[in-house]
Amino acid sequence: MHTLTLASASPARLGLLRACGIEPAVLVSDVDETAVEARAREGDPAITPGEVAQLLAEAKGADVAPRAGSPGPVLACDSVLELDGEIFGKPHTAGRARERWARMRGRTGVLHTGHWLTMTDGAGGVSPAVGRSASARVTFADVGDAEIEGYIATGEPLHVAGGFTIDGRGAPFVEGIEGHPSTVVGVCLPLLRTMLAELGTAWWDLAVPS
Repeated sequence: MHTLTLASASPARLGLLRACGIEPAVLVSDVDETAVEARAREGDPAITPGEVAQLLAEAKGADVAPRAGSPGPVLACDSVLELDGEIFGKPHTAGRARERWARMRGRTGVLHTGHWLTMTDGAGGVSPAVGRSASARVTFADVGDAEIEGYIATGEPLHVAGGFTIDGRGAPFVEGIEGHPSTVVGVCLPLLRTMLAELGTAWWDLAVPS
């Protein structure tokens, strides 16, 4: 059995992995997401939202992997919502969440999740990594202003990519998903299984015995 180190503070990602029988170690990165994105745009103004999500995942993984205390795979992910070619990350403020939901309601955006996976020996040694991204189209309900205010009042949308969830209080406001739902939660499980295989690790090597 290998211990998976999750380079994320996301309770949704942690819960998703636990639901699959995997109990990861959690080690949060110190990466400044805003600074990484700004540098990326300076270097390539045409960078796409999907590429930004992947770049952020790689930055987080590169930060955490040398510090992982257990041998095994290290997984880093990052998600952004694309709407009208713009990136909607975490709103952080009620005002920004309100503005974004006013644009999102009744429309369809694309949720991009970048994945970065490597093996570590638990003593600072890191093997070559693999990186992949997954995307899913998300259609939002045409919610009213009062519904938006009620959702913002819960505090949930301020701290999640795109300002919504499908595994929490935002679920009633999502009418459809084209793609694997786990991509929207923050870890595309079929893609993760494929990436693990590329590094010579079977899915069940991470499972916690029941």
